[in-house]
Amino acid sequence: MLAHIDESGIDSNVSIKLTQFGLEIDPDLAYRNARRVVEDAVRRRNFVRVDMEGSNVTQATIDCFKRLRDEFGLNDVGIALQSYLYRTMDDARALLKIPARIRICKGAYNEPPQVAYPDKKDVDDNYVRVMQLLLSSGVYHGIATHDPKMIDATVEFAQREGIGKDAFEFQMLYGIRRDLQEQLARDGYRMRVYVPYGKHWYPYFMRRLAERPANIWFVMKNMFK
Repeated sequence: MLAHIDESGIDSNVSIKLTQFGLEIDPDLAYRNARRVVEDAVRRRNFVRVDMEGSNVTQATIDCFKRLRDEFGLNDVGIALQSYLYRTMDDARALLKIPARIRICKGAYNEPPQVAYPDKKDVDDNYVRVMQLLLSSGVYHGIATHDPKMIDATVEFAQREGIGKDAFEFQMLYGIRRDLQEQLARDGYRMRVYVPYGKHWYPYFMRRLAERPANIWFVMKNMFK
């Protein structure tokens, strides 16, 4: 994929899930496999995002990312965080000290109330708090959301704080709220489209729907928008 991006010249990077690199078998194996990808991206002057998965591997994912970040630059490798986890604000503060480029999303896995906010309002409130922390850091981050309220909160905060449109980017899934994607682009914001790729994209998509019932409603609702 990195080679195809390089050949086409498209403004694109890759996002990887460490469980697909052996994280639940051996964290060191996942690190070695992920390192090969990041090393190739660096040669091509590209960027790799370490995606976040279920809370059972949150710490292992962060630990692996830190190992990669120790070896590579700020613009070589980044990480994602999920606002529905209680721990996320503390994780964001700690990662910004390195520093790190972060994608903030709400989270799509079915998590117990012991580790994640069960109410949408609390998830949204935490999202806004983390977004404001990220935008104030001076580091280039990804604001991943399809929620118009979260987008409005981001735009309003950036305007109020004098943060330029080129200082961060919005991110959305391919095919979801394309109207919002196009509007943000017309308004001069950077808009990155997240595209699941490869032969097994459909099983991946179905797993995401099955992991959390709210995901099904989210997709169905947005199909009609």
